[in-house]
Amino acid sequence: MPTKNLHIPTPDGTADAFAAFPDGGGRHPGVLLYTDAFGMRPVIEEMAGELAGHGYYVLVPHIYYRHGPAPAVDLPEHIGEAERPAVIAQLMPLVEAHTAERVLRDAEAYLGFLTTQPEVGAGPVGVIGYCMGAALAMRTATAHPGQVAAVAGFHPGFLVTDAPDSPHRDIPKLTARAHVGLAEGDLSPEGISELNQALDAAGVGYTTEIYPDTVHGFTMADTDAFSPTGLQRHWDRLLPLLDGALANG
Repeated sequence: MPTKNLHIPTPDGTADAFAAFPDGGGRHPGVLLYTDAFGMRPVIEEMAGELAGHGYYVLVPHIYYRHGPAPAVDLPEHIGEAERPAVIAQLMPLVEAHTAERVLRDAEAYLGFLTTQPEVGAGPVGVIGYCMGAALAMRTATAHPGQVAAVAGFHPGFLVTDAPDSPHRDIPKLTARAHVGLAEGDLSPEGISELNQALDAAGVGYTTEIYPDTVHGFTMADTDAFSPTGLQRHWDRLLPLLDGALANG
């Protein structure tokens, strides 16, 4: 699978990025992929490559570029429960600095870059995200309703909060088809109800689903949270969503 290391100009600097796309040339529907809080690393590149194998140009930006190139912090090969607290402690200042205003500035830059790549076809794009990336994906989709036709978030973090600028409060602006795949305990029943009410208000086709026997982070094979069945269910939901919305294949 062809890959590229890229640099995306933004109003706040230059974001390093990674792209994967199909063999054989041609132009393909674009997908913007936001990482989880741990950021760019081999498992993310593998997931982007797998998605590219289904016919998509997948752009993965380094969301913490303001703090230096990827990786933002030194990560162990496997993020186990013993290592997780120390890694999270290093990352939390970066997460907290990634305000909604920064997310929206970056989103415009990332979409502008994605849609002008020579391997990307004309037409709408998909945006997907994992953990905190699910909130970034939703902010991107609601801010660019004419450009984003599919949005998906998996084991989301910070998607439904009490904050005045919680991402779910803008969901009524959404025009994209949506899927949210939750681990057990990701959201309270009240939080899921708020999310569904916002999606109902948008009037879009959507599914929200609690994936059985999963914990937060279930798609990530380099963590103790990994669930092979959860990852497969994620592909089973994501690929039809993208294929239907982006008219791929």
